[in-house]
Amino acid sequence: MEQLINYLANIYPTDRDQLETYSSGWKAYSAPKKTILTTPDTTEGYLYFVHEGIQKSYYLHGAKQHVMFFAYAPSFSGVVESFLTQTPSRYFLETITDSHFFRISYEQHQEMVYQYREIETLFRKITEMFLAGIIERHHEFLAYSAEERLAIFLKRSPHLLNMVSQKDLASYLRIDPTNFSKMVNRNRM
Repeated sequence: MEQLINYLANIYPTDRDQLETYSSGWKAYSAPKKTILTTPDTTEGYLYFVHEGIQKSYYLHGAKQHVMFFAYAPSFSGVVESFLTQTPSRYFLETITDSHFFRISYEQHQEMVYQYREIETLFRKITEMFLAGIIERHHEFLAYSAEERLAIFLKRSPHLLNMVSQKDLASYLRIDPTNFSKMVNRNRM
């Protein structure tokens, strides 16, 4: 739980007692690899904080998977927009590896947000971070070639190259899977 408290405190300075009260609502949860945690048309009931493991968010178009995000420690996971708006998800959340989390229900989260102004501000800051990340990713897709997107990814998250399938990474980067390994080999040299 200390990992969660420290993670939150680094985002926005919040009273330690409030963080401890808030974190007491988070419960340990584990899921084996290849577990689908959220499906389309279901409303996300939990926000997850990843302690160990990797997850992916994806949608299906036809039979093809399109990977949108990866989550790994220490970070949040879940279908965040479904959780925050309590509307049905449009995509899947699945564990890639055995995963260990802390999670909080929407009801418990809302109760704390209403009770503590600093917790509300903290989650506004987290939402701003998510939005900035999504805008940056959108910019990368619009402005950069596949080679440039791969180079940026290798600088930002090189560890995922050995932890996530090349098929999922290619989907995430919107690179044809047959070209992906050639591009990776060129970037490693």
